[in-house]
Amino acid sequence: MYIPLPKEFSFEEVLRYLSRSSIEVLHYVLDKKVLKLLDINGQLILIEVSQPNKEELQIRFVDHHPKTEQEFVFLVNYIRDWLDLDTPLHLFYELATGDAILKNLVTPYYGLRIVGIPDLFEALCWAVIGQQINLTFAYTLKRRFVESFGTPYEWNGRKFWLFPSPSQFNYEAIGRLRKLQFTQKKAEYIVGIAKEIEEGNLPKDNLLLDLQKAEQKLLSIRGIGPWTAHYAMMRCFRNPSAFPVADVGLHNALKNILQRKEKPKVSEIHSLFIPWKNWEAYAVFYLWRSLEDI
Repeated sequence: MYIPLPKEFSFEEVLRYLSRSSIEVLHYVLDKKVLKLLDINGQLILIEVSQPNKEELQIRFVDHHPKTEQEFVFLVNYIRDWLDLDTPLHLFYELATGDAILKNLVTPYYGLRIVGIPDLFEALCWAVIGQQINLTFAYTLKRRFVESFGTPYEWNGRKFWLFPSPSQFNYEAIGRLRKLQFTQKKAEYIVGIAKEIEEGNLPKDNLLLDLQKAEQKLLSIRGIGPWTAHYAMMRCFRNPSAFPVADVGLHNALKNILQRKEKPKVSEIHSLFIPWKNWEAYAVFYLWRSLEDI
């Protein structure tokens, strides 16, 4: 099947982002294609995503395929959300064209979109895992987490994984997480978040109706501070105004672009972002991208 693409889209940037870690377990990038395992109405379906031309993505079903129109619609919506195909990125580019900082980022990274995490539990777990550790160790913990609790699927000599479901995380899971080198607090946070989702306190569809209330709801949960909440709002809720202002990577990117010896203070960062109102998440994502070229 094929999915039409917006003009401002770079599959090359998508593949680069998805290839950040050699130990990633939730997708596999090979020969300008990405393989990903999905659960569609209880059926495990391995898809291969590629771009045969500028106008569309090609989705190939490696073995099984959706059976109903509803399942095909779910798949299309998932991919559009995952790869951020519905954001009117041209509006961000119009803003960036006259901006002293952003204008130097949109040209080299043209078509870069915020690769998302459509599942809220996965987004929150990844944000908690990444708290106060470097990216390399975060991917190590993520791999242990998925391989210990997730669902495996083998094809062509390779094992693919589904992210664990919240139902798997009762109190006893804390001990298992500790054995994987999770701190006591992070283990408790993940179990607590799983319980909130299982009890129906974090319905994504409802939270999307009012993003301000959604942020307050997230912040009321133990283990979710401003950085974690805004990270989830950015990559799961698709809030273009999400702004993880305390992010170390953001600070380092600005330090480099501004050619400073010291990182800018948070108050200055807030001032810098005023002209980027309603597009803060994309400014952050492009600034993060710039770190890879240092």
